[in-house]
Amino acid sequence: MNVIPIFASAGITGFESPAAEYRQLPLSLDELLIEHPSATFIGQASGDSMEKIGIFDKDILIVDRHVTVENHDVIVANYNGCFVCKLIDTQRRLLLSANDNHHSVLIQEHDSFTVEGVVIRSIRCHRQSPILSGR
Repeated sequence: MNVIPIFASAGITGFESPAAEYRQLPLSLDELLIEHPSATFIGQASGDSMEKIGIFDKDILIVDRHVTVENHDVIVANYNGCFVCKLIDTQRRLLLSANDNHHSVLIQEHDSFTVEGVVIRSIRCHRQSPILSGR
């Protein structure tokens, strides 16, 4: 990854090489986006129920199983055999959508429910990834 730094300085003398403007940082996307590699998985969002918080259809979700779930976290859960991405209201046992067209769901005693992890990042692909499209 190359970064073009913008320097704010005064009293500049002489000319630097144009290549001096480029430097490579010791940074990887893995290190930037993933905090607990052995407890992290990546999923793809499907649907429009989380649009008001910026998660759109086909966005990439980075889900961390190591993070403790807090009230109103965005989570991926297995709810009655289906993987869902929702906001969780831990106090009222509700799964909340971030779209007025979708209703909240009460997690009842007879439901099968497990939290698979907390969504710590979402990434929007402005072009479809060939890996995800199967090309």
